[in-house]
Amino acid sequence: MRSRTNSTVSASQVHQWALQWLVQAELLKKSSRRICTAEVVWSIVLRAAAQMISIYAACLDLEDGPSDQAVFDALAAGLPKTLSVLERRLNEALTNYLPRSMRRRAWHIAIDWHLVPYYGKPQRSKNELYYGKPRQGTKHFHAYATACIVVHGQRYTLALSWVRRHETTVTALKRLIARIRVLGLKIKVLLMDRAFFNVPVTAYLKEERLPFLMPVMFRGRKPKKKKPPTGLRWIEKQGAGRYPHTLKNGRNQVPITVIVAYRTYKKGKRRLQQKLLFGAWRVGGDPQYIRKLYRTRFGIEASYRQLRQARIYTCTRNPHLRLVFIGIALLLRNLWVWIHAEQLGEKQDHCRTVRLEQLRFKRMLQWLVKAIAALLHDAPTPCVANED
Repeated sequence: MRSRTNSTVSASQVHQWALQWLVQAELLKKSSRRICTAEVVWSIVLRAAAQMISIYAACLDLEDGPSDQAVFDALAAGLPKTLSVLERRLNEALTNYLPRSMRRRAWHIAIDWHLVPYYGKPQRSKNELYYGKPRQGTKHFHAYATACIVVHGQRYTLALSWVRRHETTVTALKRLIARIRVLGLKIKVLLMDRAFFNVPVTAYLKEERLPFLMPVMFRGRKPKKKKPPTGLRWIEKQGAGRYPHTLKNGRNQVPITVIVAYRTYKKGKRRLQQKLLFGAWRVGGDPQYIRKLYRTRFGIEASYRQLRQARIYTCTRNPHLRLVFIGIALLLRNLWVWIHAEQLGEKQDHCRTVRLEQLRFKRMLQWLVKAIAALLHDAPTPCVANED
């Protein structure tokens, strides 16, 4: 495909870039096997992700590839055994090719809490699973925390972390912030998920002097006869503006600013208003600006939509392998952003204009499938006899 800068991108290049990101991060140990090398294993994993199928189905479709058991054995033997090393190398694969120019400015970064429904039993311990409100027919989830830049054309996923049941939101947040600092990126404002609205998180962010903005979660007693409301209930009747408030949790107290904003929407022929409340610290602007700023955070939802378009189907109970499969989907999405920013972007006054319609994410996945089929050859279509 050719852009206005006369840059060309081919299916084989996309495949080689994806392999290069994975191999250079040393996620798999070097194997002496001739068939099941790291490149072959990752090619099959990438094909499964690009088609949203299982490893078994991907191996069945390739004539010159190894069996699915050989691929799983290679992953079990080659992947890091400790979670900290596995997460570090996954994050390196995600960001090894992050443009150096991004370190020159501060970014709005979205921190999100992502739950993947799970219907099986834990492999070793109940701590592997996160238990929450019923959703999609289950209360059991694998929980992941992610950090993502929310600027158009630069929505790189910067960090990924698996969250266990016994871990708090502060623990997960500290891992994400540490990874962002390793990358040398500056944080302008953290746009947080509602799940992080609590005293320990706000106290940690203020201690680290990190500006933040997040939706308010109501806690406390609702107003009743002769009983005044507690917590943040008092602010429900306030108009648009900024109000000081102190979050309390036992003896711990953290002062923040609560911002009340409104959004207008149409329902049928009626125009309605919805009150929006945000907790903030060191974030200026009127309520209208705050509402628009937080709205940019929803760009991370596009990341999860694309993640689901490149997620491997699996029934494995191994949480480390599931983490790798989530990381592969995010890596493919980061590669898609990188291709537009570094290969197809138009240079204009020391910056690049990015047009994401030049190469759609699904089209890039189709290219991956074709490139891997050319390398390992598609298996012949089976002949099924009709029994009449």
